[in-house]
Amino acid sequence: MAKILLVEDNEMNRDVLARLLQRRGFTVIFAEDGEAAVAMALAELPDLILMDISLPTMDGYTATQCLRQHPAMQAVPIIALTAHALSSDRKRALDAGCTDYETKPVEFARLLVKIEAYLGDRP
Repeated sequence: MAKILLVEDNEMNRDVLARLLQRRGFTVIFAEDGEAAVAMALAELPDLILMDISLPTMDGYTATQCLRQHPAMQAVPIIALTAHALSSDRKRALDAGCTDYETKPVEFARLLVKIEAYLGDRP
């Protein structure tokens, strides 16, 4: 079963997205800020990371850059989740090391297609 690290500081967003992912058979682990995300990713080695960009203590851009410095995290897909919808915001996320980008509110069906594409045959 594929493991997804969901990095989200908003409890309601986190709970809704986690339930939807778990119903699809994914194991979901959580972090509420960038520092916790880095620690959790390195400890748990998730198959994919959903990274909120606007986070306390360390934003998602910085957390992604930190993760990309570790060999074990270089190939892990990281999908940025953000309310910032400008093309410059997308570019900044990709430049920070994110693999892909989704705007909030998240359209779950579209996000699920991306997740499944990155994870391949894993459920």
